[in-house]
Amino acid sequence: MSGRGVWLRARARLRRFPALLADCREQASAYGRCVAAASAGSSELRRDVCLREFQALQECFARAAAANK
Repeated sequence: MSGRGVWLRARARLRRFPALLADCREQASAYGRCVAAASAGSSELRRDVCLREFQALQECFARAAAANK
């Protein structure tokens, strides 16, 4: 049994990523700003600091992926 089909499906999903990211650019930007601010200088990035922004990005990706099926 070959795993080739698995890799083909994974590649197909990864090819969709740039379009999904473009659909969610506002949420991705907000998450990036939060991570950059939370880890600025000598501060250490802590778990769940940007959880709200991450969840918004995750929900946007899910909506965009469902719409682009």
